[in-house]
Amino acid sequence: MKKGKKINIEENKNTGLIPAVIQDYKTKEVLMLAYMNKESLKKSLSTGTTWFWSRTKKKLWNKGQVSGNIQKIKEIKYDCDGDALLVSVEQIGNACHTGMRSCFYRTLENIDSNLDFKKYFKENSKQNILDELYRVIESRIKNKVSDSYTYSLHKKGLDEIIKKFGEESMEVILSSKHQEKQDMVSEIADLVYHLLVLMVEKKITLNELFDELKNRRK
Repeated sequence: MKKGKKINIEENKNTGLIPAVIQDYKTKEVLMLAYMNKESLKKSLSTGTTWFWSRTKKKLWNKGQVSGNIQKIKEIKYDCDGDALLVSVEQIGNACHTGMRSCFYRTLENIDSNLDFKKYFKENSKQNILDELYRVIESRIKNKVSDSYTYSLHKKGLDEIIKKFGEESMEVILSSKHQEKQDMVSEIADLVYHLLVLMVEKKITLNELFDELKNRRK
């Protein structure tokens, strides 16, 4: 985007937002899709790092402010209709909150004319939740996110992680005897999370676990 040139960026009339495709300026890899408004675009231009509008939290957010995975802006282009942006950046760390380099790391399969996209994404999101959680845990530890429970647990060391895993295991056992189903589901979720923290700490991948389970299947 050339400095000093007056441009006309068209925000969506209903939302006031502009879709912004974020691209690695060297490899041209598409890293993520986010949304800007006039205020976040101005802050992006003035600070040299990407700012977006969160549609869920209803506020501005600076990419990498917490994780350290900032995006240094190299160039901003806008399309022929002036209603979409292409932002070329130097990506520090990973772009995706899952710990992946790009948010576009999954491949859409089994395409047919009757595909129910809403159902497809819902089902596949459930199947990938363990992988996503594992990568988030990895990212929190790698980037030393100071306000993260995961990183604080990592800093306390392996013995503390094992202790927490043992405590959560006991909670599952007790809930299976004395609590309702939903309470037990919650306790199991806590146990799975702490198991994944232990796996990350010991550098055991989910693929290694899945391969072992597959080998045991008769």
